[in-house]
Amino acid sequence: MAVAARDAETAAKARDDERRRRRDDSSPQLRSSAHLPDTPPGYPPELERVEVAVLLEAVFRHYGFDFRSYAFSSVKRRLWKRIHAEGLATVSQLQDRVLHDPDALERLLLDLSINVTAMFRDPGFYRAFRTHVVPLLRTYPFIRVWHAGCSTGEEVYSMAILLQEEGLYDRARIYATDINEIVLQRARAGIFPLEKMQEYTENYIRAGGTRSFSEYYTAMYDGALFDSSLTRNVVFSQHNLVTDGSFSEFHVILCRNVMIYFDRELQNRVHDLFYQSLVQLGVLCLGNKETIRFTRYEERYEALDLKEKIYRRVE
Repeated sequence: MAVAARDAETAAKARDDERRRRRDDSSPQLRSSAHLPDTPPGYPPELERVEVAVLLEAVFRHYGFDFRSYAFSSVKRRLWKRIHAEGLATVSQLQDRVLHDPDALERLLLDLSINVTAMFRDPGFYRAFRTHVVPLLRTYPFIRVWHAGCSTGEEVYSMAILLQEEGLYDRARIYATDINEIVLQRARAGIFPLEKMQEYTENYIRAGGTRSFSEYYTAMYDGALFDSSLTRNVVFSQHNLVTDGSFSEFHVILCRNVMIYFDRELQNRVHDLFYQSLVQLGVLCLGNKETIRFTRYEERYEALDLKEKIYRRVE
């Protein structure tokens, strides 16, 4: 009874957080900020670059979150979105608020983190995974999967469903990590917008799903609560790809549509981390705009599916 009560409380909190997020996203202030330029007219570009660098350095030194090697254009857009939402006028004003208000930091982290995701996003990837990777996984007595940059968890639940349908979930452990604890809380709760279920159902079917997608969730209010059995072998944990090291050896690493926001140096460092974290013949899965080409590891992988960016470590 205590566990059930705790689960109900967690679900209720997640629903409240989701409603609050939607309300914030639809506020007139944020709606108007979406139409504002990245940088206000007349803002000195040299000053902007200095302010951005100082803010990121300050966040790293004070809080330990390192965004210093993220692509400047992407970071700049996200910072100005937060500046407008906070009702501020300059990057320096945002720095002052973030350093003195931890709640402001949490809001900034939500903007700086990469939280664009969907269940069975890019269905062709999941079909290719079933074709090329599942047969390899059947050869292992136990499977360790690392989903790096998991955001709110939609793709983690997608992989759990796939492994369950392939009869592999009971001997698998999925480590789902993200830099942002707020999105990890949403992922743990397993509640996603009910309005998204039609889209997710279509993705699931195109991804090669073998059951009725509605069997995996219960509709409640404006949310879909996914079956807790899908996370019994999932560990959600905070991890920073920029500053944290490897924590195990994995048979599969998924990091899709995350590194496109990193500069070249940071991409190379993350590739170092992934290579060190894969077992021999382990599989690395990237997003469709990402690649291992032009990295020092290009010759150490073979492509299982070049289009869907699925690679196997061979050295």
